[in-house]
Amino acid sequence: MNLGDLNNLELRDIVNAPMPVKIVLLALLFALLLTAGWFLVWSEGLRALESARAQEQTLRETYTSRKIQAYHYDAYKRRLQEIEQALAAMLRQLPDRSQMDALLTDINQVGVAQGLEFELFRPGAEAPADFYATLPVSIRVIGSYHDIGRFVSDLAQLPRIVTLHDMVLTPVKDGVLTMDARIQTYRYLDEAELAAARAQKGPR
Repeated sequence: MNLGDLNNLELRDIVNAPMPVKIVLLALLFALLLTAGWFLVWSEGLRALESARAQEQTLRETYTSRKIQAYHYDAYKRRLQEIEQALAAMLRQLPDRSQMDALLTDINQVGVAQGLEFELFRPGAEAPADFYATLPVSIRVIGSYHDIGRFVSDLAQLPRIVTLHDMVLTPVKDGVLTMDARIQTYRYLDEAELAAARAQKGPR
């Protein structure tokens, strides 16, 4: 029997067909069922299974991350408290607006106490930042190398944060120098200034 004979078979003939023909027909029917099952049921199920596996992996990773965070929560909380305390201590070193004049006076007195002569002491314009403002002060002082050195050291010992920038030393005569520099002082912004700064930036 050939393929042409298979096309002409009727149901009655299939029942009475020889065993090899029945086997071939059963194999074709089985292949047809497998193909239909794949396209109609299994492929969709496999895609759903893969999606579920990916979701499971994501959930496992999220769970692991949350578990680690929960395990270290107390340590994170202690660390946050330490950072807040350190920030508060640093903020205490920043004067408010009412204390800036006193700070500038302190800087001047530190120089005078070391025997320096001020030729220039000119505060500049404030530059606001996130929660503080910087105030540059241009200075020119005359004195000995050691007096200038002690002046710089005393600036670092002030209870408020004061930094020295763009320092230039120029010899004047024997043992006497001129120092041109920019002193940077800092103050924290009050609530009204912070609110105004946030309003100026606008919503993000």
